[in-house]
Amino acid sequence: MNRLLRTAILGSLALSTAAGLSACSKGGKRPQADLAASKVTTIGVNAYLWRAALDTISFMPLVQTDSNGGVIVTDWYVNPNAPTERMKVTVSILDQDLRADALRVAALREVNRGGQWVASPVEAATVQKLEDIILTRARDLRRAAIAAD
Repeated sequence: MNRLLRTAILGSLALSTAAGLSACSKGGKRPQADLAASKVTTIGVNAYLWRAALDTISFMPLVQTDSNGGVIVTDWYVNPNAPTERMKVTVSILDQDLRADALRVAALREVNRGGQWVASPVEAATVQKLEDIILTRARDLRRAAIAAD
């Protein structure tokens, strides 16, 4: 089910991109500034941040995605290299602009103690690193879109 939902979301993003490109080809060349604008999106939030967030946490099972509200929630993920701990991540995209303050990542961590999952603190650096990876990926996607024009 999660895979089906992810495929549907990615398919809708691809269709909206293709529609924008075909509209551009009908009316002539779109000005460079329009393509580079941070608000070029058919979803409720910044499309580059949205795509970058999905790319970054794609290894985790998704529970909820809302492209209009800008929320991605993962299910618990157990790293095969550390089977006694698990993580759950929520990514919130707060704006249509590609800015650092338009992104919030929250993470929960649990450790298995005697067969019971017990809440454990998440290092602040973990959340910061995830935000940095998503922002870097979003900027790369935007640069690639501009260069493709």
